[in-house]
Amino acid sequence: MDMERKKITIPDIKRKKEEGRKITMLTAYDYPSGRLIDEAGMDMILVGDSLAMTVLGYESTVPVTMDEMIHHSKAVKRGVRYALLIGDMPFMSYNINEKETIRNAGRFIKEGGCGAVKLEGGVEMADITKTLVKAGIPVLGHIGLTPQTATQLGGFKVQGKDAKNAQRLLDSALALEKAGCFGIVLECVPDRLAKLITEKSSIPTIGIGAGPYCDGQVLVTNDMIGLFDRFTPKFVKKYADLWPELSEAFRKYREEVEGGKFPTEEHSFTMDEAELKKIKTKRKAK
Repeated sequence: MDMERKKITIPDIKRKKEEGRKITMLTAYDYPSGRLIDEAGMDMILVGDSLAMTVLGYESTVPVTMDEMIHHSKAVKRGVRYALLIGDMPFMSYNINEKETIRNAGRFIKEGGCGAVKLEGGVEMADITKTLVKAGIPVLGHIGLTPQTATQLGGFKVQGKDAKNAQRLLDSALALEKAGCFGIVLECVPDRLAKLITEKSSIPTIGIGAGPYCDGQVLVTNDMIGLFDRFTPKFVKKYADLWPELSEAFRKYREEVEGGKFPTEEHSFTMDEAELKKIKTKRKAK
């Protein structure tokens, strides 16, 4: 398989839309997940700010820092050979000023080993997108439910359900395309609206809770393998349920250690008896 695979580039991603081939994407947060997902043949891997909740235990994505994102990006990069790696710009890393935005996005490319960055927001992010693209940094847009600003949207709810908000999302998609995004994530958007945006846009749409008509799909890996226990979004399909399996494994290990059942001779190293006898034992004189 390695002989046939080539490093995925942004033109490859765009070509898939043109040819009507679905684009695959998952999140990764460390070396093992990056390597496993890459070996599975994924087109794109996102070092998502979702790691704030799934890996670091924060209550939301907002607290995660640039340094934390870069740390995890570097780890994922060590396991990725083929997929296009994308760094997720954390809250307040791209909406302060132009200089800071370029510096932070550049860190994902230079330090994190990413080939692009993702940032949340619609029309209001068009100028920032232009700035990054002009600086040579590819950008993946993200509209619909944007977790970093979910409180402004009334919580984690489906976006664009009425004509006014649907028009706003369509306008945002087209504005981001014009600004230079190579693709757009559509999160928690009605499937028919996602279909319309996909048809109107010349760049790929990547759905997460946006139905089957997008050009590709992305999920938070810890959700789809059952390794996040707080909640499971409606749009997630669990391809595995690791939390109870791992919980049982840890419990069994504890019980076997406490009961003297582990380790056994099978898991121990032996020493030649003759060599053991050569060891001099000394007793402290009383």
